Order: sequence, then structure tokens, then C-alpha cells
Amino acid sequence: MSLKVIENEVVTCARCPRLVAWREQAAAAPPRRYRGETYWARPIPGFGDPAARLLILGLAPAAHGGNRTGRVFTGDRSGDWLFAALHRAGFANQPTSTHLGDGLALTDVWITAAVKCAPPDNKPLPEERDACSPFAAAELAALPDLRAILCLGGFAWDGALRLLRRAGHPLPPPLPKFGHGAQAAVAPGLTLIGSYHPSQQNTFTGRLTEAMLDDVFAAARRAIS
Repeated sequence: MSLKVIENEVVTCARCPRLVAWREQAAAAPPRRYRGETYWARPIPGFGDPAARLLILGLAPAAHGGNRTGRVFTGDRSGDWLFAALHRAGFANQPTSTHLGDGLALTDVWITAAVKCAPPDNKPLPEERDACSPFAAAELAALPDLRAILCLGGFAWDGALRLLRRAGHPLPPPLPKFGHGAQAAVAPGLTLIGSYHPSQQNTFTGRLTEAMLDDVFAAARRAIS
């Protein structure tokens, strides 16, 4: 299945009634700073370079970030950190991602989320995670040059392991555990890399610093070389 076909299937999905209601509620009652904007309010497909050797996997779009702009990690503080780091590492042509059509171009990277709709409290239910997993699995299969998966947070790490198992990759026992900077060879020629999520909870408290994020991207660059 091509990435374009996957995108079309993602944006028309309405499998999870709770997530449909939440993404539309967020669009109908935005915070004051976004009043008057037209929200995307649909599932968010992945985007980037179809020839990517690096896949970045997040948790889910933010209610007033990707759910507003139509592009994952775009228009929120997590994205501010992520795209600045991608630019410093040479994966992005600019350090910001504010809206569709803003000129952002990624090289050698595909970015997606394990769950394609914004969930309440950023916590998808297990059945919502499972209902959405075929989309990420299809993206994984449509990226033939992939050499590494960078997981932003433990949810993404566990999601990546599920995707690889679903794809028939024999995983090493015991299963590798998430940690910032963790690396594991999970399939022939494929490395799993862990990073704390660039959420405000982590960046405001200093749990994740710019230097720590830069180190992770340096490791990712080595893994795909």
C-alpha cells in the first residue's frame, strides 16, 4: 500500500467514537489564542521523506497542535523542540513547523504517531491504540529504506515493538526496555532508539534538554549511516 493511499485512509477514519468526539470538541471550543482558526479536526497522517531511513514515532497529535494544523507535532511546544532538533541535525530545512504549507521539508525522516487522533488527556485507550495500529504498520511497510525507529516516549517504544511483532520480525528476548538513549537491534538492519518525549512536562522540568535531544539524533544519524 502506498503512503498516499494510507494517508487517504487515515484522514477518513472514524473507528473510535470517543476520539472523534474529542477532536471535534477541541475544534469547537478552542482556547482564546486559537479562536477564529479553522481546525483540521480529523486523524493526522504521517509525513516526510518517502525514502526515509529514520522513522520518528510519537504518541498522538495534540488537541490544539496537530488536531488544529493538520500535521503531527506542528503548532505546539513539543514540535518546537522536535523540529529545532531536526534542523540542527540536518534532517529538516528549517527549525520551525507552524502550519501546512509553511515550507518545511524533511530529508531522510518520516514522522508519524502511534495513534492518529488527539486523545483526551493525551491518553488513548488500549482499544483505540489497537484500532489505529494498522495505519502505523502500513506506514512501516511502505518505508523500504528504514534503518532506525526513534521512539518519543515509552508509549511509542511499546507501540514500535507491537508494530514489529505484527510485521513478523523476531524480537530479541527479553524485550528491550525503554529509556532515554536506549538502543536495541530489533530486526536485521533495524535499530530502535528511545528518547524522552519533548513534552512541556519534560522540557520545562529539565528532564529533557536540548543537548540530550541532540545526542539522540546523533545516535540516530549513526544508526542509519
